[in-house]
Amino acid sequence: MAHSPDSQLDAQTDPQSGLDPLGTLRRTHYCGRLKTAGVGQEVVLCGWVDTRRDLGGVIFVDLRDRTGLAQIVFKPDTAPEPHQKAQSLRSEWVVAVRGLLQRRTPENVNPNLETGALEVFVTEVRVLNSATTPPFPMDAAETVDESVRLRHRVHDLRRPPMQQRLETRHRMNQALRASCTRQGLYEIETPILARATPEGARDFLVPSRLQHGDFYALPQSPQLMKQLLMMSGFDRYFQIARCFRDEDQRADRQLEFTQLDLELSFVGVDDVIQVLEQITWDVFHEVLGLDLPRPFPRLSYDDSMLRYGIDKPDTRNQLEIVDLSDLVQGSGFKVFADALNAGGIVRGLPVPQAGALTRGDLDRLVEQARAWGAKGLAHIRVNEDGSWQSPIAKFLSADEIAAITKRAKLAPGDLLLLGADRAPVVCDVLGKLRDELSRRLGRVTARPWDVLFVVDFPLFEADDKGKLTYMHMPFVAPHEEDLVLIRKDPLKVRATHYDLVINGAEIGSGSLRNHRADVQLDILSVLGYSEADARQRFGFLLEALDSGAPPHGGFAFGLDRLALKLSGADSMRDVIAFPKSARGRDEFLQAPSEVGTEQLEELGLRVRRDPGAA
Repeated sequence: MAHSPDSQLDAQTDPQSGLDPLGTLRRTHYCGRLKTAGVGQEVVLCGWVDTRRDLGGVIFVDLRDRTGLAQIVFKPDTAPEPHQKAQSLRSEWVVAVRGLLQRRTPENVNPNLETGALEVFVTEVRVLNSATTPPFPMDAAETVDESVRLRHRVHDLRRPPMQQRLETRHRMNQALRASCTRQGLYEIETPILARATPEGARDFLVPSRLQHGDFYALPQSPQLMKQLLMMSGFDRYFQIARCFRDEDQRADRQLEFTQLDLELSFVGVDDVIQVLEQITWDVFHEVLGLDLPRPFPRLSYDDSMLRYGIDKPDTRNQLEIVDLSDLVQGSGFKVFADALNAGGIVRGLPVPQAGALTRGDLDRLVEQARAWGAKGLAHIRVNEDGSWQSPIAKFLSADEIAAITKRAKLAPGDLLLLGADRAPVVCDVLGKLRDELSRRLGRVTARPWDVLFVVDFPLFEADDKGKLTYMHMPFVAPHEEDLVLIRKDPLKVRATHYDLVINGAEIGSGSLRNHRADVQLDILSVLGYSEADARQRFGFLLEALDSGAPPHGGFAFGLDRLALKLSGADSMRDVIAFPKSARGRDEFLQAPSEVGTEQLEELGLRVRRDPGAA
């Protein structure tokens, strides 16, 4: 229940207030922006009661708004009426105050508060609303279970850390818009109610009331629409776009998300990357005051997978993987031979000066590798005399040992971890071990930001059953020199795809697009579409390509991920105002929810519920 009945609210008891709950009070300053230059001035503040302290009759209140805190003081001798009202104030009550801005005495200055040298002596106060008791201590909410914070999101969003994160996101959005505009891009909106397209995740479907049995799909991205804009002659486009993917939740992924979407005509890869680099530089400059060194490094996909085991590496982590497949091609060690004969690879992760890792640590690493999908993990220690201490040493020839030692640059005290399996498994396991051991052993370069582009991804990949699929999406253009390989040897076709990676997180992806219908049909054919199927599913795109499509390419920044990096938050849900939980629910709005039978009938739908569902 509220702490006071409605009759105590000034807005309802003051006959002069009329329809205006603020009366004559109008905010002149935000709490966190009071400055010493204003000392002696009358100020009006509005906000929420953060804390209240009664010290010998003088009442001190920390008033909070989105900018921070200000200390306001109620003295019984100089302002008896406001002081009397202040005695009933409680946490989260909403008030407006008028008073004189003064300096605090030196012994009362709070160096941990932006306004800690100032205070406001109140001459007038209006209680605008009372409040129920907060569901958790506002100054300790970070320790509260996230589900509670999401259920009581209004309270959670009042906290300074959350407000600072969303302010960072606001400034990020403004910097992105300004950078795109300076570079000649038009902001154009594309439909939310669209049609289903194969983009790698399940669509959210919206039933049509007017055409029973037909459905709209919420866009996974504005990909096709922005390509059509290029064909329409708009040349340079951007949009802060809402997108939807019905996929399992992860810490860095939401069912609905926001991206900065852009597309450019008459460009090559270098042209697009230069625009992306400028946008990224502008955002860091405007939001954090940092000037990132340019040009950003570029790393090929193959090189990234070889050296780091992942296509989004954090290159501050100093350990690097080496390929040993050719050195043990004819090895008598059955594990290596079997992996290579099955089309797999053998790679190693050298760990210089690894004496801190005990035998127990190595056993745990082996178990961890198995949990990640490896069949096992071999290891080699290099003794002080240069000899190997390893169960597998006896299976390798002297020449193999010498060649591995040279390529891995092994020295006394070093450790070598080896994986032999299918390439995806070896890369994944050694990549994760690389990151874990780099952090555990302190092998991380001391620089705050690691920004780079990964380029030249494969256009196609084979799934677990050997069936060809696209790596990113079916509209990516191949390298011009690889066009002849599309039907002959599709797995060797390089895509004009590029990712922006910041501190080991993929912030966005892009590519040049197929601007020729014949190339697009070839790619769809490799993916198993007949020409009739392709024209049925993508006829509008193919017709548009035939109408005269310029070479074009684009990109999409993941704004939730970028905001996460810029704000330093731990969870993506902390940079989204009303996020979904790990179960895909909006705990505050209690969505999704049931709808009535009448509404279902109007849409021509019938719900079949799982009798075993909770």
